[in-house]
Amino acid sequence: MECVFGLVGNDFAIVVADTSAVHSILVHKSNEDKIMFLDSHKLIAASGEPGDRVQFTEYIQKNVALYQFRNGIPLTTSAAANFTRGELATALRKNPYSVNILLAGYDKETGPSLYYIDYLATLHKLEKGAFGYGSYFSLSMMDRHYHSGMSVEEAIDLVDKCINEIRSRLVVAPPNFIIKIVDKDGAREYAWRQSVADTPAPSA
Repeated sequence: MECVFGLVGNDFAIVVADTSAVHSILVHKSNEDKIMFLDSHKLIAASGEPGDRVQFTEYIQKNVALYQFRNGIPLTTSAAANFTRGELATALRKNPYSVNILLAGYDKETGPSLYYIDYLATLHKLEKGAFGYGSYFSLSMMDRHYHSGMSVEEAIDLVDKCINEIRSRLVVAPPNFIIKIVDKDGAREYAWRQSVADTPAPSA
């Protein structure tokens, strides 16, 4: 029931993910951050089996950091996406990862970009993309309302439209979402959209 989607606006990219950690019919937590910072100007949002998702995204994060440490320059967003795709392709016939990825970044030369990488190692550069059951609704909303060169305010309004549509149309919709943005100033957390807060454990 995971929902991950993103879009590219005017000099920025936004990635949104639900924050539910579920197994079968059980919700274990509702504040799981599924969007990782690859470096100062890159975000990687993943959906899929929890173990594969965490292990693979951390593996990519550490290798991107290792490349920068060894060479003194960071990977471009395109290079990071192609490296990620290569690692998924290598694992595909050995021990495949059940993980789908949206990778967003900002480069001085090319500006913002968004890459779609699925568990079969398919790589595409997109202006908008989504994974999970929520993609049925978020993609249709983005097809209707998205246009190139959106401002941050327009993009956030569209993100909220997508979240509301998922909550109202998906029978087991995740209640909480996290929004992160990357632009010339770097990658950062933008906002949470919460309808259910984690309750603290009762004191003994």
